[in-house]
Order: sequence, then structure tokens, then C-alpha cells
Amino acid sequence: MAASALSVQQSSFASNRSVYNSDNKIADESLKISIFSKGLHWLDWTEMAAVVKEMGYDGIDLTVRPKGHVLPERVEEDLPKAVGIIRKAGLEVNMITTAISTATEPYTVPILKTASRLGIRHYRLNWFPYDKKISMPDNLEKFKRQLSELAQLNKKYGVHGDYQNHAGDSFGAAVIDLWTVLKDIDPQWIGCQYDIRHATVEGANSWPVGLSFLKDHIMTINLKDFQWVKKEGEWKVENVPLGEGLVNFTKYAGMLRTINYNGPVCLHQEYELGGAERGAKKLTIPRTIVLEAMKKDLVTARKMLAVT
Repeated sequence: MAASALSVQQSSFASNRSVYNSDNKIADESLKISIFSKGLHWLDWTEMAAVVKEMGYDGIDLTVRPKGHVLPERVEEDLPKAVGIIRKAGLEVNMITTAISTATEPYTVPILKTASRLGIRHYRLNWFPYDKKISMPDNLEKFKRQLSELAQLNKKYGVHGDYQNHAGDSFGAAVIDLWTVLKDIDPQWIGCQYDIRHATVEGANSWPVGLSFLKDHIMTINLKDFQWVKKEGEWKVENVPLGEGLVNFTKYAGMLRTINYNGPVCLHQEYELGGAERGAKKLTIPRTIVLEAMKKDLVTARKMLAVT
């Protein structure tokens, strides 16, 4: 990448915030909504681009990982082709989802270098499991080194790495552990892909506190919803269409305005959807049902976020 282009790309991270309209709502142009391509693994790049454009999404968060739309070992050949097809359809590719965990993995540099060359600014990292053989503070030190090394690589290529706060017992689920590590790393190169669904699962009442800690490190967000159901005497999480579950999107949208968030937004369909929710290559229900559900989620998201 030329030095001038890299400079422009780097400076754009600093303005990833405050775009308002006169009604104190998030301005229409500030939130572009993409769809996570995991739910469209049953389509090739060309047909995926066509249906996503028809549904009205602004872009696609492309899976660049094992079993994804682009395989890591073919990223240098296939990512430019896929992105070219998607952009030709009038859609954006401003974020990709990877399985990157360290700066030294075989495909880390090829993925970042190719993404940078294509003007893709954000990539999601893999999740980090805690090593139960060492202490929690030692785990956090290890993760800090891991992310710091990636930050240096991201700076070299002018891209940003986003770690998702995924529910469970891995690093980031508690949110405060993620902030503890990120607070000492330049947010221009490493930050958080904030997931309100996972944050609500782990902190039904405390998630606003965690979001307040992370606010300066949130560079991408994704949207989905859930409810608690009792099965065989045990309470379990069940994913549901956007707006039909327990996530307080009204409060969430208000907090996004407060922190002046205007970065990329991605919709995930992880509720029962004929296998699409699992990244299946073949559907068990008619495709029309899947696409209608995805379009409905987009309409709901735009109402929630005051985006037309």
C-alpha cells in the first residue's frame, strides 16, 4: 500500500465516532449495515451478492476462515475475486471474519496484506480459550502479548483487529477481562467487536457497565437476539429473530449515541433457519423463508438504530 493511502486509512480510525443529525439520532449515513456471510454459505459469491443487494443490506461481512466463503489458504487468489464481485453489485466489504489468533500463524500475514490491499479496514479475530493450568493474571498477560503483537502487524498493514466478547468461559466473555487487556494497547489497531447479545447473556443488568469500560475500543458491532428457555430442567439460551428476545435494543441504541458510535454494523442470523445459522452448504427449508427472515431482521435493525 502506498504511504499516502496508508496515511488516509490510518487517520480514518480516529473519526470512527460522532455523526449525528439534528434530532440527536444516529445519522442515516453513519451506520452501514452488513450481513454475516456465515448464513449464506449455501450461495456462491455471485448469487450471494445479488440476494444481499436485493434485500437492501449495505454490505457483507465475509467469512475468511476454514469452511468460509474464502479459505485462508486461498486468500490471496480468492479474496480479491469475491470482493470484486460483491463491490460490483454495489455492496461494501469493510469487514471480514477470520480465525486469526496470533501474528505468527501461517495465514495471518497473507490475510492482512490482502485485506489491506483491497481497502478492507476491519477483521474479526478468533476467540482465545483460557489456559486453566496457569493463573488468570498470567492468562491476561499472555493475551496482552498476543494482541500487542497483532497490533504491530495491523499497524504495518493499516488494518484493525476486532475481538468479539462471546458468551461462555473464554477470554472476553466477562468483558472486564477484555478491557483489562485492551486498555494498554493502541485502539487504532486492536479493539472490540461488541456483541450486545453475548453481553446480555453474561450480564443481563450489568452490560451497560461493561460497554462503558470498552467504549473507546469498540470499532465494530454485531446484532442478534436471544431468550432463555427451560429444557429438561435446565435453563438454556435460545437464539431468536432480532427484536423478539431479551436484548434491550432501545437502551443499547441510546448508549451507541452517547459514545458517538458510527462504525460498521453486522447482522447475524443464529436462530433456527434451516441450517443457515450453522453455516450449512445446503438448506433444509425453502430459500425464500431464509431470505425473508434476513430481510425482516434488516428492517427491524434499521428501526432500532434509527437508520432508514
